Amino acid sequence: MAQMLVRNLAEEVIQRLKERARQGGRSMQAEVRRILEQAAREPTLDMESARKFSERIRRKFKGRKFPQSVELIRENRTR
Repeated sequence: MAQMLVRNLAEEVIQRLKERARQGGRSMQAEVRRILEQAAREPTLDMESARKFSERIRRKFKGRKFPQSVELIRENRTR
């Protein structure tokens, strides 16, 4: 199996990785391996595919009215 060395990570990143690992009951090395493996499995999306996907979403919701998110947030805060 190959190895990788990552230099110059911000201390904040290290702390967040440690916390994620602790919450998942894993070592930090296992957590980083899990994150990298998951990221490597995700398909990449080129711009043309992204445009087609975006157009499908626009067509699907064309003509629908959606409330302003600000109004929803204010309503939720008053509960």
